[in-house]
Amino acid sequence: MSSRYDRAITVFSPDGHLFQVEYAMEAVRKGTTAVGVRGQNVLILGAEKKGTAKLQQPNTMRKICNLDSHICLAFAGLTADARVLIDRARTECQSYRLTLEDPVSVEYITRHIAGIQQRYTQSGGVRPFGISTIVVGFDADNKPALYQTEPSGTFSAWKAAAIGRSSKSVREFLEKEYNDEAVETEEGAIKLAVRSLLEVVESGSKNLEIAVMRSGEGVSYLTEDELAAVVAKVEEDKGAAAAAPAVTAQAVSS
Repeated sequence: MSSRYDRAITVFSPDGHLFQVEYAMEAVRKGTTAVGVRGQNVLILGAEKKGTAKLQQPNTMRKICNLDSHICLAFAGLTADARVLIDRARTECQSYRLTLEDPVSVEYITRHIAGIQQRYTQSGGVRPFGISTIVVGFDADNKPALYQTEPSGTFSAWKAAAIGRSSKSVREFLEKEYNDEAVETEEGAIKLAVRSLLEVVESGSKNLEIAVMRSGEGVSYLTEDELAAVVAKVEEDKGAAAAAPAVTAQAVSS
């Protein structure tokens, strides 16, 4: 049945599906995992890095990009599609600043990105963008904001979000572990992001990329040594938590 309705993105199937949009969402699910965590006064973006060729420069394959000095984006899906969408978003940020002499709000640029994605689901001769994005930043009131967009053009605000490969299991982990106490400090928010990524990334810190955004300071990336230290601390805490029930059971039996 789907083959009759998936040739053009402007044609609905009888049961209300736009198959090209669903195929774009499948492309996102095959992409590398990315997460975002909103802390009390900090924003964390984390992404799974693909292995690079021996002679390839690793920093040319980033999954986390700046849109403006106060807004950052992580994506999952087709990298080429992301490059086009990111360039349009950066142009809009600069145009807004030039016209109104104020920086864009996080919701405004998220709405702009989602609007572009939506237009590509109802126009002939084009195809949907095969990416989902997590957009984070600080508004004029210095409050952190985190949004997620989908290939269909929908967007929504989140406390913590996950996109890409195995995003469902990562989201379930975040739903279980996220609370105000866990993200009260910057260290806690970073650890939560790293722990969520380690649910699906098996090679430890080598294939992780973590960006930290603080109000008025822009984005900074954890170095390999800093990331390795965080992963070691997470593994240590996990080992201690696993050992605690065994110690308790031994004490009860004795």
